[in-house]
Formats: sequence, C-alpha cells, structure tokens
Amino acid sequence: MQGLPGGAPDPQQLQATMLAIEQACSLIQMHMSPAEAEKVISSLHSSPMPYQACRFILETSLMPNARFQAAGAIGDAAIREWGILSDDNKKSLIVYCLNYVMEHASSPEGYVQAKVSAVAARLLKRGWVEFSDQEKAAIFFEIEQSIRGIHGLSRQFATINFLEALVSEFSPATASAMCLPKEFHEQCQRSLEVKFLKDFYCWAQAAVFNTADSILNGNAGVAEEKTCSAAFRLMFQILSWSFKHNVEHANSEAKINSGLRTDAINLKKFERSLVKPGSLWSDVLISSGQTTWVLNFYTTARQKFSYDTLWVDSPIATSCRQLIVQLCSLAGSVFPSDNADAQIKHLVHILSAVVLWIEPPDVIAASIRSGASESEFLDGCHALLSMASLTTCSLFDNLLKSMRHYGTINLLSALTSEAVKSFLDNQNEEETWGSEALDILLETWNVILGVLYLDVDADKSPMSVDGAIAASGLFKIIVESHLKAAAESAFEDTDDAEYFHVSVSKRDEQLALYAQIARSAADTTIPFLAQLFSERFAQLSQRNGENDPTQTLEELYWLLLITSHVLTDSGEGETLLIPEALQAGFRNVVDVAQHPVVTLSWSIINFSRQCLDPGIRARYFSPRLMEAVIWFLARWVATYLVPLDVSREQVNRAEIDSVDKHGLQNSRKMLNSFAWENNQGELVLDFVVLVSMVALTTYQGENELQTLTCQKLLATVVRRKHTCTYIVQLDSWRDLTRAFASGRSLFSLSGRLQRSLAETLACAASCIKDPEASVQYLRDLMGPVAGCLVENASRSDLKSVAQQADVVYMVCCLLERLRGAARATQPRTQKVLFEMGHTVMNSLLTLLEVYKNQSAVIYMILKFIVDFVDGQAVFLDAKETSVLVSFCLKLLQIYSSHNIGKVMLSLSSSLRSESQAEKYKDLRALLRLLTNICSKDLVGFLSDSSIEGSQDIAEVIYVGVDIVTPLISLDLLKYPKLSRDYFALVSHLLEVYPEKVANLNKDAFARIIGSLDFGLRNQDSDIVERCLAAINALASYHFKERLGGRGGLSSQLMESEGSNGKLQESISSHFLRLLLQLLLFEDFRMELAGSAADALLPLILCEHELYQRLVQELLEKQQNPAVKSRLGMAFHNLTSSNNLSNSLDRPNRQRFRKNLRTFLGDVSGFMQIK
Repeated sequence: MQGLPGGAPDPQQLQATMLAIEQACSLIQMHMSPAEAEKVISSLHSSPMPYQACRFILETSLMPNARFQAAGAIGDAAIREWGILSDDNKKSLIVYCLNYVMEHASSPEGYVQAKVSAVAARLLKRGWVEFSDQEKAAIFFEIEQSIRGIHGLSRQFATINFLEALVSEFSPATASAMCLPKEFHEQCQRSLEVKFLKDFYCWAQAAVFNTADSILNGNAGVAEEKTCSAAFRLMFQILSWSFKHNVEHANSEAKINSGLRTDAINLKKFERSLVKPGSLWSDVLISSGQTTWVLNFYTTARQKFSYDTLWVDSPIATSCRQLIVQLCSLAGSVFPSDNADAQIKHLVHILSAVVLWIEPPDVIAASIRSGASESEFLDGCHALLSMASLTTCSLFDNLLKSMRHYGTINLLSALTSEAVKSFLDNQNEEETWGSEALDILLETWNVILGVLYLDVDADKSPMSVDGAIAASGLFKIIVESHLKAAAESAFEDTDDAEYFHVSVSKRDEQLALYAQIARSAADTTIPFLAQLFSERFAQLSQRNGENDPTQTLEELYWLLLITSHVLTDSGEGETLLIPEALQAGFRNVVDVAQHPVVTLSWSIINFSRQCLDPGIRARYFSPRLMEAVIWFLARWVATYLVPLDVSREQVNRAEIDSVDKHGLQNSRKMLNSFAWENNQGELVLDFVVLVSMVALTTYQGENELQTLTCQKLLATVVRRKHTCTYIVQLDSWRDLTRAFASGRSLFSLSGRLQRSLAETLACAASCIKDPEASVQYLRDLMGPVAGCLVENASRSDLKSVAQQADVVYMVCCLLERLRGAARATQPRTQKVLFEMGHTVMNSLLTLLEVYKNQSAVIYMILKFIVDFVDGQAVFLDAKETSVLVSFCLKLLQIYSSHNIGKVMLSLSSSLRSESQAEKYKDLRALLRLLTNICSKDLVGFLSDSSIEGSQDIAEVIYVGVDIVTPLISLDLLKYPKLSRDYFALVSHLLEVYPEKVANLNKDAFARIIGSLDFGLRNQDSDIVERCLAAINALASYHFKERLGGRGGLSSQLMESEGSNGKLQESISSHFLRLLLQLLLFEDFRMELAGSAADALLPLILCEHELYQRLVQELLEKQQNPAVKSRLGMAFHNLTSSNNLSNSLDRPNRQRFRKNLRTFLGDVSGFMQIK
C-alpha cells in the first residue's frame, strides 16, 4: 500500500471498509434501504485521505460496483484535498490510476476501467499547470508506447480510452467541476491544443493503420476491432474540438469568390461548427492523404462485409462514418492558400464515397422499409448537411456534377421526397427514420436557401435551372403527399391528430422549411398552390350539400397552412416584410392582376369571406378551419398591409442597389402596394373585424380559435400603427367596441381572453389622431365596465347575492377587463385610465371585504392593482401618486385584517407540487405589488412631497412586508415562483430603504434576516445573488453611518448559537460569520464570487476585529503546517493585495473582487474538507 497518500493502513479497517461498501452497493442494486446505502458510499467519498482504502477495494473486491465507487472516491478526495497533497502524492495518484487501467485492460467490467480512466484524466488536468513539460512528457511517453501497440492490444485499447477521457476532460463543454476559475480551464485547454492534441491524433491514426489490414483481410479478432473503432472514435472526438489557437490565411475573399463560406452557420436543430485546426495540421489531415485512406478503408470494408446486414451498425463502421462526416467540416488554413481548390477537391472526394450510402434514394428507402439499417443513410444525410454549411447554393449543387450528370440539389430533392413519404406513412410513430432523415434534409435545404436572396444580382438567377426544377418537383411531391395524408385522416376521430393542429410548433417549423423550398422556385410553386386552392374551392362549391365535404375541407385546411408559410414569415415580435424570394421571383409579370402572389392571396381571402354567410359557415367552416383562416389573415395582414411610405422606401432602396433589367423592381412595387389599391386594404381590415366578431361570438367555447383571434389577429392590426389608424375609423370596429362595452355576447370569453381583448381595444386609442377623441373613445370603451363594477359593489343586497355563481363570474370578468386596460397604459391614455382606476378604488376595497373567502376574486383584485401600479408608475405626478399610495395602504390593511390568519404556516408542509402552491398566488401578487410601489419611479415623486395627507411610501411597503412575511415560511420559499418574487422584493427593499431596517420590530427583523440566511443556500443562483445584494446594501449602509458618527444598524441584534450558548451579535457580525462559512466550508459557485466580494468587503470593514479573530481561530485549528501557512498567506493577500483601502468606492470594490477570486482559487483545494 505504499506510494499513495495516507498513513499506514490497518488491514482489519481496510477489510471492514470494503465489506461496508460492497454491502451498500448490493442494497442499492436490490433497491433496499437506498438512503442508508448511499450514506455509506457518501462517507467514503467525503472521508479524509481515503486512498489506501480505495486502493484496497480496487485491487481486492470482487464486486465491480464497489470498485467503481472506490475509483470515484479517489477522484473526489484528490480534487478536494489537492492543496494539501505533496507533489509526489499527486503524481503517484495519477500513475496508480493509469497503471491500474493498463494492468486490468482485459477486464470485462469496462465501466470500471472507464471510471478509473476518467479519474486519471481529471487529476492530470488538476495538476496540469503545476506539472512541468518533462513530467507530462514522461506520462505521455508510456501512453504513446501502448497506443502504438508495443504492449499488446488490450493495453492499446485501454490507453486510447484514457486519451478519449482526457480530451473530454479538457473540453470546456464536458469538463468536470473543480471549483477553479474559468481562466484555469482556458489555460489547460490552450496548452493541450497547442502542445499535445495533434500528437494524440497521430497516435490514434497509427493504431488504426496497425489494425486495418487484419480487419480488411478478415483475420481480425474482437480485440483488433475494438481497438480500431476506439481509435476512430478518438480521432472523431479530437476533430470535434473547439480549436481556438490557430492562425488563418488572409484569403477569405478568394474562398468567398469560389463559393465557400468562411463562417459557421447557426443551425436550428443540429450542432455544426467548422473544424479549423490550422495550418500545422495540414500535413496530417490533407497532404498525407489521410482522408483518402479513411474513405478507401470504409468503402473496401463496406464491400467486403456486404453479406453481413449487421455490419453497418457495428462499432467500427459507425465510428468510421462519424469521422468521415466530421472531415466534411474541415475548413480554414488547414488547406493550402490556393483559392480554395484543395478544399473543394476534398469535399468532392468525400462526396464520391458518401453518395454510395444514399443513392439511389428510392432503392435504399425501400430496403430500409424492408428492414435494412438506416444508419448509413442518415449519416449520408448528415454529410450533405455539413457540406451545405460550408458552401453556397451553386457550389453545393456543382459538387456532384463532376461524377454524375445531375447536381447535388437533384439528389437532395430525391432524398427529401423519400423521407417525406416515409414520414407520412409512419406519422403516428415517434422517432422514425423518415422523420429523422426529413429533419436533417430540411435543415440542409434551409442552409443552402437561407442566403439566396440577400445579395442577388439582377442579371443572375439565384439557383440553377436544374436546381429550381428539382426544388419545384420536390415541393409538388410534398404538397400532394400531405394532401393525400390530410384526406385520409379526415374521418379519423383520435386525439393523436396533433400533426394537423395549428399551434403545434414542430409542424409549423416543418412547414416553414417546406416554404423555403417553394420560394426557391416561386414562379412555378405559387401558381401550383393557386391552382390547387381553386380546384378545392370549386369542388366545395359544386357539392351543394349532396356529398360529404370533409376530405375537401381537410385539404383546404392544409393548403391554408402551407400557403401561409409560403407567402409570409413568422417573425414573432418583428416587423414582417414580404419575403425577398417572392419579390425577386416574378420579373416577367407586368400586370398586377396576373401576379401569382396577388391572385393566390385574393383567392384565399375571398374563400375566407364565405364564413360571414351563416349558412355556408354552418356547413363548411368548422372551428379548426376557422383557426386556419384566422391564422392566415393575421400573418397576411402583418406582411402585405405595409405602410405605403415603407413600400416606396423598399422599392427606392432596391432601385439604388440593382439595375432593373428583368422587371425586378416592377415585381417589388406590385407586391408592396397591391393590397392598398382600389381601397382593398380598408376592405380587408373591415373583413378582419367582422370575422373576428364571428369567431368571438358564434364559436363559443372554442378557446383555441378565440385565442388566435384576440392575441394574433386583432393584436396584429392594432399593434401596427398604419393598420390601426384605418381600423378605428371603421363602423365594424365601433360595433365591436360597443359590443364589448355594453353588450353581453363577449362575456362568454374566458377570463384570459377578456383581459387580452380589453388590452387590444384599449391600445387602439393611441392611434386616434385627435387627443380628445382618443380620450372619449377610452371613456366609451371602459366607462361602462368601470361603472358596472361600481354598480355591483354598491348593491344594497351585495352581501346576500355576492356568492352567487353568476355574480362572482361577472365580477371576475369585469376585473379582467380592467386589468387588460391597465396593461394598455400609454402616455396619451394614462390620464383617462388613471381616472378609470380611481373610479373603482373604493369599490375594490368593498369587494375585497365581501369576497374575503373567495381566493379567485381576491387574486383578480390584487393582479389588477399590480398591473395598474406597474403601468401608471412612470407617469404619475405627486398628487396622483399620493392617491395611489393611500389606496394601496388601505388595501393592504384590509387584506391583513381578513387574511393574516387564513394561510397557516403548518399548511406549507403539505405542499407537494407547484400546482398546489398556486393556492398562494395572492401572496405572489402582493409581493409584486410591493415591488412596484418600491420602484424608484414612484419613490422620486414623494420623497420631497409636501402634499397634505400623503403617505410615506416606505410606510406602505413595510406594512406590506409585515403582512406578507409572516405568511411565507421557509418551506414556502422552496417554491421557485414565490421565492423569486419574495427575494426580489427584499433585495429591492433593503437597497432602497436600508435605514428602515433599524426601525423594524424584533420579529419582523428576524424574519427578514432569517429568510436571507435561507436564500444564501438556495440552489437558484439568481436568488443567492439577490441575497448577497441585500447584505451588501445593509452592510454598506451600516459602514457609512458609522463612518459619519451615527449608529447605523447597531440597535438591531441577532441571536446566534455560540460556544457558550446563545449570544447577541450585530447584523454585520452575523453575516460576516455566515459568509465566511459559506465561502470556506460549503459548495460555493464561482460565478457568484463578484457579488460575494461586494457583500464581504463592507462586512470586513464594519467588523475588522471580529474578522481577524475568526481568521486566527481558523488558523489555530489547522493541524497541517503546510495548510496553515497557505491559508494564512491567502487571508493576508485577501485584505492587502492590489493596494486595497478602507473604502467602498468602485475601484476598491473591483480590487477586492479580484482578491477574493484569487483567494477562492487558492483555498478551494483544501478548505472544503468535511
């Protein structure tokens, strides 16, 4: 047992430890007493110097799981105790792990070997900066010898796996946590990349060469195949490295001219990054012919083992294909500076091998349907995606033409059509090969088409004629296949038809990618869609109720969806523009009436108008078809009803950018203006309002349809000023507002939609040019709502009827409408909305008392006040602020009197899920209200206010805190939503009003401080950061007050547990002890070091004597002289390095932040020893 850290081992103790770990592992395997068993295993991981016991278990135990745990314990202990281990101890641990892996290379328990390899890699990285280059070279010399096969196949395989673990450990994305700063990991990453990574690749390459011949000759055993596949896997992993320290050629312009891209493309579903190892790798990857060798190896092996249908899924075939696909992404200065000829040749060479995996597509797809493996086909699709991410559309298309009479786009089209057919044949199954292939291939289309129309020369077609024909043919197959699937699903009565649901994001994403393909050949695909739509519309008109129209309606439904995507972009939160592909795709069209986009648009809108006829609507327009209509209209209006000045600007800009030789600008002009010609725009907007009324009143209970209407269609026309200006002048809009204000038909909407509709209608007021008319509009809209609420609250029989369901429902609807209007507050409408709020204030207080047992109504009232305060805060003058603050104080007092005892702390322990915690949502509303009141927008008005009777904002806030904090136990703070809101309030409160803490009563003070103690140990780093900010605010205030000769927070004392029982200490003393405990002895996240430094500095300045005493006590407890010396030096540097002063100015805080990060890096290796 010599060579490892720790004292002389006791054989009996070693045996007892091993038996305990084995028993614990057995209990876990049998699912018996798992908590007790995990406790035993955890004790091994956390015990000091467990190395001798772990070694004994590794070398003696017959139970693999026990050996696995022992290996993990070595790693955890060594990382934890790194600072107190000698240099010889550190090296001996690494060497021991490596030797163990070598000596047990033939062991059947591979996962144990992998764990020991991972531990060795982790420890080697931990000492990477400390070890000299000679020490590292000595370790890697033995590894190289083994990888080259000198010590046999088993050791060769084991050392390759170790290097795989090492590369993974040094990669930032897969590195283990070591409680070290980011700079350490970056330094290790750079060193490995520059000095060793290429050597690792060459060693793996040599291992492949050594085993290749025996594999191809059929003489290889299992060991050779395992070694070869592991070496391929290591080569793939190395090429997946994020290379950062290389030098690139300055020939990017030549590469761009040749059709290559120089920057990585962000893909939607797949991770792809350019592999840029730099010119130093050129000899290994390019000039040596290594790529050719790998391609020939796979092609030869594929042919030799063609009789074995399982070979393509073997580890060696899979890992070799992964490497080939990764080689597709090679880029940068690894290729010679020759105008990109070498890189293009490299891609063509790979494609010549890959094309055998995927061609002919129909034959391969048929074989997969018959049971053959799809893995090679999918890898081939991935290779095409990688090539597409490196090339322009034209170069991508030309890659295949050197070996076929057609281009790569034709092949891509054929592959995609087969994937679509397979996907639709198996759409009820999850994760089929068809769906996976379709995702890859559609992403490839997205890449090659995504930049087609950014810089299109007017003389140059964006895609070759053959490519456009292939894309057009593919889109027709896609549409016909989906129409067939839609018709076949027409009579299915299952809930699994999610595929046809408007709001399904995956389906929408797929349709958007289909639309990209359609736009690349818009001159044929748009007329094709128009023809299909006209045919289906005609079929519907000819039925006259005789035949079942269900199949035709399903086809129309799908055509509406795909046409929406082709004609418009989604553009959530953005100003939508007409797709560039459509503007550039019809240069020969001279008559706007013949423009395919125009005819298709009006065809769909005319079809949609039919829903206004009650008879036709009843026969044909189901709720789901109406959803598609509403969804189309929302996107179309946002795209084509553009402001006329914007249309002219787009056309004028385009005229400057390119020469109009083929009618390009005429096409642009037509598409940007046709919707407004002959008053068509106004008619469309009128139809939008009418169809919205139909959807909201006729289709009662259809929540999805009504949600689309309120939150998509109406919101779209109102949020865009140019359409809103027209719409508020329409008679149909006035009918809608009257129905909302005074009618009862819209009360059938859900509460959420009542709020959304009210917000949309109120927002429209800002588009009325006359300010007086705008105010009158809002009074007409919301006055009846507010009046109805006041009337209900003023009823003489309110107490007797208040609990009736219809009355409760009406009150909730009115509150939701008021809340929606409050959320629409804008500068022009603030005054009238404040009047509305002021009108209902007394009524709200009445309702708060009447509905004290109705949590839903209480919550509605609180949420309205939260939104009202939030919307009004930035606009209020001092008088209005005084009114609002006084109201909030009364509301809080009433809430306190009726609810303070209703939420029992004992109930919080029964909460078991977030849904149960919703019972406490009124508490969250109160917290948000107090946070809004505490905002600096309100504070600024009343800080110097002399208005008679005005309330002190701090008083209101602290009344609220006194109400809320007793209701929030530490158990409740475990629930994320409530916890975040609470700590947001407390941190804001203590930062804005730290002086008020001195006036809190003992119980309130203890609750706030106790919650901060709890929050500091929260798993949510945002909450910890808020708590640290609160402590910083308190300590900084206390320090500044004491510096000015005042008491600060000295009057507030904390009761803590001391060595002689309970003791009284100041708040700064309490938090100083707590933060030092957290930093030194608990798991602390390094990303919070800056916030911790900001809190710790004022605490040290306030309690310097206590700080020195605590440091001295800590040093005296250290038995190890080396640890004591290092810890003492670290504490000395913490408060003396970088010219630290006794100040809280910004430069001094920055210096202390740097000191604390250095301190944590120095002590983290030996202070978290349990």
